Amino acid sequence: MAEAEAVQLKEEGNRHFQLQDYKAATKSYSQALKLTKDKALLATLYRNRAACGLKTESFVQAASDASRAIDINSSDIKALYRRCQALEHLGKLDQAFKDVQRCATLEPRNQNFQETLRRLNTSIQEKLRVQFSTDSRVQKMFEILLDENSEADKREKAANNLIVLGREEAGAEKIFQNNGVALLLQLLDTKKPELVLAAVRTLSGMCSGHRARATVILHAVRIDRICSLMAVENEEMSLAVCNLLQAIIDSLSGDDKQEHRGKEEALVLDTKKDLKQITSHLLDMLVSKKVSGQGRDQALNLLNKNVPRKDLAIHDNSRTIYVVDNGLRKILKVVGQVPDLPSCLPLTDNTRMLASILINKLYDDLRCDPERDHFRKICEEYITGKFDPQDMDKNLNAIQTVSGILQGPFDLGNQLLGLKGVMEMMVALCGSEREMDQLVAVEALIHASTKLSRATFIITNGVSLLKQIYKTTKNEKIKIRTLVGLCKLGSAGGTDYGLRQFAEGSTEKLAKQCRKWLCNTAIDTRTRRWAVEGLAYLTLDADVKDDFVQDVPALQAMFELAKTSDKTILYSVATTLVNCTNSYDVKEVIPELVQLAKFSKQHVPEEHPKDKKDFIDMRVKRLLKAGVISALACMVKADSAILTDQTKELLARVFLALCDNPKDRGTIVAQGGGKALIPLALEGTDVGKVKAAHALAKIAAVSNPDIAFPGERVYEVVRPLVSLLDTQRDGLQNYEALLGLTNLSGRSDKLRQKIFKERALPDIENYMFENHDQLRQAATECMCNMVLNKEVQERFLADGNDRLKLVVLLCGEDDDKVQNAAAGALAMLTAAHKKLCLKMTQVTTQWLEILQRLCLHDQLSVQHRGLVIAYNLLAADAELAKKLVESELLEILTVVGKQEPDEKKAEVVQAARECLIKCMDYGFIKPVS
Repeated sequence: MAEAEAVQLKEEGNRHFQLQDYKAATKSYSQALKLTKDKALLATLYRNRAACGLKTESFVQAASDASRAIDINSSDIKALYRRCQALEHLGKLDQAFKDVQRCATLEPRNQNFQETLRRLNTSIQEKLRVQFSTDSRVQKMFEILLDENSEADKREKAANNLIVLGREEAGAEKIFQNNGVALLLQLLDTKKPELVLAAVRTLSGMCSGHRARATVILHAVRIDRICSLMAVENEEMSLAVCNLLQAIIDSLSGDDKQEHRGKEEALVLDTKKDLKQITSHLLDMLVSKKVSGQGRDQALNLLNKNVPRKDLAIHDNSRTIYVVDNGLRKILKVVGQVPDLPSCLPLTDNTRMLASILINKLYDDLRCDPERDHFRKICEEYITGKFDPQDMDKNLNAIQTVSGILQGPFDLGNQLLGLKGVMEMMVALCGSEREMDQLVAVEALIHASTKLSRATFIITNGVSLLKQIYKTTKNEKIKIRTLVGLCKLGSAGGTDYGLRQFAEGSTEKLAKQCRKWLCNTAIDTRTRRWAVEGLAYLTLDADVKDDFVQDVPALQAMFELAKTSDKTILYSVATTLVNCTNSYDVKEVIPELVQLAKFSKQHVPEEHPKDKKDFIDMRVKRLLKAGVISALACMVKADSAILTDQTKELLARVFLALCDNPKDRGTIVAQGGGKALIPLALEGTDVGKVKAAHALAKIAAVSNPDIAFPGERVYEVVRPLVSLLDTQRDGLQNYEALLGLTNLSGRSDKLRQKIFKERALPDIENYMFENHDQLRQAATECMCNMVLNKEVQERFLADGNDRLKLVVLLCGEDDDKVQNAAAGALAMLTAAHKKLCLKMTQVTTQWLEILQRLCLHDQLSVQHRGLVIAYNLLAADAELAKKLVESELLEILTVVGKQEPDEKKAEVVQAARECLIKCMDYGFIKPVS
């Protein structure tokens, strides 16, 4: 009875459907479904209700009903097609495609199915294209980032993707074109650190190497807003904004090293106004109370990097003049800050040192005396304007300013010391009851005693004062500083053993106290830094440095301090290490002049017994064992203006001293010394770059380049080594650079190509002419590796040069090693080009005699190379082969070929036999039966 009623309801539903009353039809089908259990009828009812769902746009219900019909009969073609239609409307194109694909398989001639299949395929391809296009990705990322309800990990992923996209030119342009700057500003408005950071880093990528985009971003974000973001306490944020500003400055000033083409090249933008505005805002940041210590440091870093000229050959120093006129007083205010005063600006440990370095760079960048006089007058007016008998704090700022300038341009600082009241005020502050006053005065005295003439003045006036403070004060901070003052005055004679300022043993006592403070972790880092400062002076004394390197805890404490965020310690640590390794410049002592000086009763510098080579080597061993390389590697990475070119030079000197013994070079490489040396060889003072390049050469000469300079770094080593192939460099530097290049050129053709592109070939050839045996040998060995390169071979093939002649003549040298290298080069050249085989016979009349000597050589390696050359000549040309057979060479080949090949001679005998076989192939000789 129920089944009959179900069939009746189905028929009723069909009538409603034909009349387009889909709701009534759906109702009839739903009632019928409740009454029947017949599978065929159920499938029909679900299929029909799915059709109603499609008509009423209830696509979810339609897909569900069609699926139920398919569950009953998997080949139900109508149900499959209806589900396909429903899924297509729901946007599930891949699932819809599968259903219609099944339909087309069941009914291949159905045009409707084929058309749907084509349409869905096109839609899917378009969807994939859109899904993976940059525009859509950019939009998606911003949607996730700006949606407060999106998951944290999704936001983090979107932020990272946006940053990566911003670094690519195509990605940056897409972000820019798709209203990206406005959306990034919205991210900045959220005030959420992680989103602001992502926005800043993306903007930084977009500005790099694109002047027009950088200009738009600068005006859209506004310089005041950028500076306020850099002023925050968050170090990561401050550094990111600093990088953004640097990218903008590089793009605006054309320092982005990018080639501009098309529209970008056509844009003529006057960027001077924008650059001046940036400089002005950075100067304002220096004296603002709202700016954090981190922000102030980054502003000083940017000024240090971008204001002074990078090359003094550039005439225009207008940026420096602008900063001197509009910002020198602001910089002096930073230098004169006393951390313990309530009015002090927020500072870090590095701030005042960065300001001193900026003053030094600005002063060095001035071109003439009137400019320097103007600079000095501003400083004098600022300092004298601070002196106030009624306000001790102002006097304190004045002396602190002098102290800061003394750490910058020494000459200017010494002129300011001569100002009326400056030295008197220092002495008065030393006698003050306030510990803060004593602290500032003692530091000023320390910096004032830089020059020996000044130091002697202070020795007569200030030593008793410093000793008095040292004995009476209970404050450890002041105690350490007074000790450093005494250390500095005690070392005023430098390395001269005969010019000791203090009594025998006093310096050792001072050093012992410094080491004690250095190891005391209870004392704050800033104060312990002064202990290193003291040792930087005292280690000029050989007894002190010998004791220091034996004190492993003190060494390691110093290395740990070098790795901290306080970068003001870098110079002191570097100086101490230079003293311990004796890597400072030593004037050559000419015996005749010494005799003359003694005769005229002049002072003669004396060398300390512990400054002899044996003691230096022992100190180097101890430093390496204590972990000096990891500390040096960490110091080199310091991204701060405090890592000055002078400090880099000191670090390069230390590295060179440490690399002196070939046995130690493996340890240096293992601890990352090779990688750390590369930046020192590329940037810094000329002396520093040469020292670092020499250290690199020492490492490259004996180490596996793949381990010493992993990855792409090995290509950066080539240029410093090539720079040592200069007649102005000494013979040892030339020799070790050639050894390093020989090692590198033996690794890969890519490295040989790099050496060739650095134009090293003419220099290597010059050293092949050298009278010095070792230099000639090293250059010939290097050329032996270089001839594997096709471009080098082309140079030998070219007409009008004597390159091949030189190599042939070197094969006739008496030096076995030179012969071996030259024969190797000739063997490879003649194997590579038949033309060179013929050319070899034309460059010198002695070629045959030289070849015969090679084939008869006592040394098997040279003999083998000679026989290979002979084979190459025989194989190159029948006429040439005939000429060789008619000479004594045939007899030589026969004698060598008839030998019994033992293990050592196997290669030689085999080579001779191959030559004889070649002669038989030509028919010049016949085998003996």
